[in-house]
Amino acid sequence: MIFLMIVIMGLAVFLNRYLFIEPRLPVRLNRGAREFLGFAVPGMLTAICGPIIFLADHHLNLSPANPYLLAGISAVALMFWTRNVLVTVLLSMALFYLFRWLL
Repeated sequence: MIFLMIVIMGLAVFLNRYLFIEPRLPVRLNRGAREFLGFAVPGMLTAICGPIIFLADHHLNLSPANPYLLAGISAVALMFWTRNVLVTVLLSMALFYLFRWLL
């Protein structure tokens, strides 16, 4: 039963993506829908990263000794400075481990 559910969910995700990737299919989104979908990725990343960065043990942690908060701020600053995703990810991960080791 679990294997069947995994296969069905995999097919649902694949078909959902395939409709917009395959150029021969006549599915086209209007400009408003494309702009609306442009907010999906930042919103999803915020929903995933926000609790990790700000909540420790289910309590709000905004202290300067929070390595997650310091690494998050560093990642934002590095992205504005370098404009390179790979460099930002690598440097911010290194800074996170440095902050965890020092704090």
